[in-house]
Amino acid sequence: MNATIIISVIVIYFIVLIIIAKKTAGKGENETFFLGNRKSPWYLVAFGMIGASLSGVTFISVPGGVAKGGFGYMQVVFGYLIGYFIVAYVLLPIYYKMNLTSIYEYLKSRFGYWSYKTGAGLFLVSRIIGASIRLLLVAEVLQIILLKDWGVPFEITVLISISLIWVYTNKGGIKTIIWTDTLQTAFMLLAVGITVWIIGDQLNLDEKGGIVRSIRNTDMSNMLHFEDFLSAGYFWKSFIGGIFITIGMTGLDQDMMQKNLSCKNAKESQKNMLSMAFVLVFVNLVFLALGALMFMYNAETGIGNQVLIEGRTDLLFSQIAMNPATGTFVGILFLLGLIAAAYSSADSALTSLTTSFSIDFLAIEKKQEKEQVNTRKWVHIVMSLVLMLVVVLLHYTTKTDAIWLLIKLAGFTYGPLIALFFFGIMTKRFLRDKLVLPVCLLSATVMSFVWMFSKGGELAVEGQPGIFGDYIFGADLIIWNAILAFILLFAISTKRKAVD
Repeated sequence: MNATIIISVIVIYFIVLIIIAKKTAGKGENETFFLGNRKSPWYLVAFGMIGASLSGVTFISVPGGVAKGGFGYMQVVFGYLIGYFIVAYVLLPIYYKMNLTSIYEYLKSRFGYWSYKTGAGLFLVSRIIGASIRLLLVAEVLQIILLKDWGVPFEITVLISISLIWVYTNKGGIKTIIWTDTLQTAFMLLAVGITVWIIGDQLNLDEKGGIVRSIRNTDMSNMLHFEDFLSAGYFWKSFIGGIFITIGMTGLDQDMMQKNLSCKNAKESQKNMLSMAFVLVFVNLVFLALGALMFMYNAETGIGNQVLIEGRTDLLFSQIAMNPATGTFVGILFLLGLIAAAYSSADSALTSLTTSFSIDFLAIEKKQEKEQVNTRKWVHIVMSLVLMLVVVLLHYTTKTDAIWLLIKLAGFTYGPLIALFFFGIMTKRFLRDKLVLPVCLLSATVMSFVWMFSKGGELAVEGQPGIFGDYIFGADLIIWNAILAFILLFAISTKRKAVD
């Protein structure tokens, strides 16, 4: 695609976002930045959260992963659906009853200072890694299709990407994001839907029984896998893992919950959560259908052969969409969808990281009003720089498909967080507060070593059994980590509140 068209699409897109930011930011007060004055309509929050939940990882990595796992990712998605019900009816009522801004304040009231800091710290690490993985994909695609030919270093590409987010979130925070995410979700869904139709038309699938039947006749359409308990894609491992991932990455994540807490009350927030949950099932199915069509299209044209030879299925969508043979319109749709998907997730991540660090570690509410705003702005800048550094680090250290990298890393960090919250909800016992941080770190460290030396892990011998034989960890990694952390927390618990 012509470079002028690419730049024009990006510039126009961000001009629109900046206009929305100016209209919604108000005076830039912290109440607006953190909670949108608790006046966000639930239906706008729900629609916008679709984009934030999917992100650039889903937009690129899920379709690209169809070659290896078929439609098996839907097993995890079905688990997500159950997880959203648990978030809506177990966690949200607690957050609203306690009138929380940072959800980790629950841990302070339930267990104490160090439990609170541990929960907030686990979120910060988790969200920085998660947001960085999402931004990594976008930066790599922009580098390949445009900036590499101009001799622009990857580091500058990342700096440009994050600077654009900072510009339109700096003042309005969550209030701006509710509206920009709505626009970005619309762009993303339109991009995917129209691309599916165009590629289907170019493959003449109407003459072969239609898109659905054509995909169903391929090996890629396999969705449910009950054959091999040891495999990473076994149904129950994926399904239950999906439940835990949603609880951790949505219900115990300040990023996702900050939007929910901007709704008027718990009931409207629950409407948002459940309506989004059902839509996400259908949307993920469309993304997988897009993946199947791309591989069918590549089989006929060979356009994406190079990235497939390199093992980078994540880049297949960009390779096909940006090829002149596919058509300029598909390329424009891809650009709009990619930017929308990536930034609808990354902008809220940057805002929630700023919120959590400001409240949970700097106690911003204890400062004078003017000092609060200044502190928040500096934290916003620092978090932007941290994201940039982590994206660059991941670029040079990992080649794993982004969606599975995200799920694996979530298992290490969100597992202890799930255990900590649900120990408080499910038991009446107290914790020896000063031991909570080392216990959570111990659980994450143990599971890291278990995974690395298991079959398919980083330190396992290729073609040889791991420490658990042929058992391969998949989405279930977060389950085992949460169970281990829960057991360790029970070991340091007491019937009465310990005096430190």
